[in-house]
Amino acid sequence: MNYRIRAKEVRLIGEDGSQLGIVSKDRALIKARDLGLDLVEVAPQAQPPVCRIMDYGKFKYEQSKKAQEARKKQTIIQVKEIKMRPRTDVHDLEVKKRRIRKFIAEGNKVKVTVRFRGRENTHPELGFTLLRKIAEEMSTIAVPENVPVKQGPTIHTILAPKRIDLRP
Repeated sequence: MNYRIRAKEVRLIGEDGSQLGIVSKDRALIKARDLGLDLVEVAPQAQPPVCRIMDYGKFKYEQSKKAQEARKKQTIIQVKEIKMRPRTDVHDLEVKKRRIRKFIAEGNKVKVTVRFRGRENTHPELGFTLLRKIAEEMSTIAVPENVPVKQGPTIHTILAPKRIDLRP
């Protein structure tokens, strides 16, 4: 910006966006100062570098506003976790399924974890069966992102909300 520009010659663009041609850096700075604006290098890699006459403070303000609007429209997907055991009772399992449905309805992913303790580790098929059963029951609202994976004393899978195609 302004005196920090190192190039001897620059391609100058006016404040209204019109091309003013290739001029010396000093001449461009004088023109910008006469208008009460700044000379900003917008494409330093070009030959010669492209500089624009603009109000730098206003430009930075508009950029921050655009970034703020983009952040507002951005959706943040969280990964919620539901933990259970291979011998979780039927009623408790229904409560867990209700929580999974609630998380999926909010648009979050759900990591379903089955934790084994002690001798339960000798029957990992119980955990795989339980996770497949849950994924099957949630198939109307969620899709499994991966197959159930065993890591140490736990088996887990991730369920993601189904994308609804609104196109005709």
